[in-house]
Amino acid sequence: MTVEAKQVVEALSMVTQQHLDIRTITLGLSLRGCVHEDIDVMAQRVYDRLTTAAKDLVPCAEQLEREFGIPIINKRIAVTPIAEICGATTAEDLTPIAAALDRAGKEVGVNFIGGFSALVQKGMSDSDRRLINSIPHALSTTDIVCSSVNIGSTRAGINMDAVLRMAQIVRECAEITADRDSIACAKLVVFCNMVEDNPFMAGAVHGSGEAGEVINVGVSGPGVVNAVLEDLPKDASMTEVAEAIKATTFKITRAGELIAREAAKRLGYEKGILDLSLAPTPARGDSVAQILETIGVGQVGGPGTTAALALLNDAVKKGGVMASSSVGGLSGAFIPVSEDAGMIKAAEDGALSIEKLEAMTCVCSVGLDMIASPGDTSVETIFGIIADECAIGMINSKTTAVRIIPAIGKQVGDRLDFGGLLGYAPVMPVNQHAGSVFAHRGGRMPAPLNSLKN
Repeated sequence: MTVEAKQVVEALSMVTQQHLDIRTITLGLSLRGCVHEDIDVMAQRVYDRLTTAAKDLVPCAEQLEREFGIPIINKRIAVTPIAEICGATTAEDLTPIAAALDRAGKEVGVNFIGGFSALVQKGMSDSDRRLINSIPHALSTTDIVCSSVNIGSTRAGINMDAVLRMAQIVRECAEITADRDSIACAKLVVFCNMVEDNPFMAGAVHGSGEAGEVINVGVSGPGVVNAVLEDLPKDASMTEVAEAIKATTFKITRAGELIAREAAKRLGYEKGILDLSLAPTPARGDSVAQILETIGVGQVGGPGTTAALALLNDAVKKGGVMASSSVGGLSGAFIPVSEDAGMIKAAEDGALSIEKLEAMTCVCSVGLDMIASPGDTSVETIFGIIADECAIGMINSKTTAVRIIPAIGKQVGDRLDFGGLLGYAPVMPVNQHAGSVFAHRGGRMPAPLNSLKN
């Protein structure tokens, strides 16, 4: 399917009036050639790799913005999960690698770098252990580095020892950056069924099955979808609503496909996937929550919310998949609390609870995202929240994740303010009846029967 510049003419009005943007161009880079037993030598190799391979990423993206008139909000890099390249070194603290990523990212001008990561769904190697132990120090001493850990999958089950360790790490990250609204937690996500071509942060990594250099693009456009739905009559059927979303998502995705192809061609790298997720921002009119309310839910969190989100997510996938040669990543609708003006208001009004968000994650793209909990939230409670969310992903063969921020020194009704795309998060009440036994049993939750697909 060919793409011509004239196909984005209609999208220009979406840009100027309805917040359409390309949320990110993410360059995936393999770091397998950077391995060395000396941590400082390896860090220098990582720095050299990024500053060489990504030197033209930001200028290219800025040129595409000027030519096509579509904003490209973020330019990012995703790298090989760092735990996978650290087996040769015996260094306990892997922060020098994170520091090298941070310096290199700033040198080439990107917004975020993802990949200070480990995959431990079935077990934890020594380098995995060292990577995980390094996360609080690494995220508290860098600015643009993001971390992710995969602790479960449908095929492997859930590594409950890793869930507990990550609950402790989340708590440590919150405490070590308490003077900065626990910002380290906003750069850390815990996954089940993590994908390896995700261009969005904080969970972007460059998977082992990828080429050496790949361009992945994430589109956006909640405001565009909402504007189309607002023009429908109130008595439009659910079928008509779904068809309108599909048609609109197709147009949004075509614009992203054009940018992805042009970026890959000009940089001389392989074109990867297009992630067609609807990614909201704190700006008014750019909200997934508002779409659900336009569909007819009184306020997000109220009865009907999960059903409306299921319709939206399905229609987004159906509309977008025909508009790109390679749809991947997460692709659907995101529901981050702090990054969506409608979600923020619903949480502040008491209409949206963590329990309702958990139900919504059964049908959305990812999971519990950018949620602020009271500062006294226990490790066992964080463990339970992560375990519950991963169980949803494991049983339903979908990606789920938790990005929770214990707001040290704050209570329900207070807020954390991160600025920019991360927005602000009202501190939400959390059920503290987690108990003290479940989190400490350890072992591995067996994979479900539906994992046996061969």
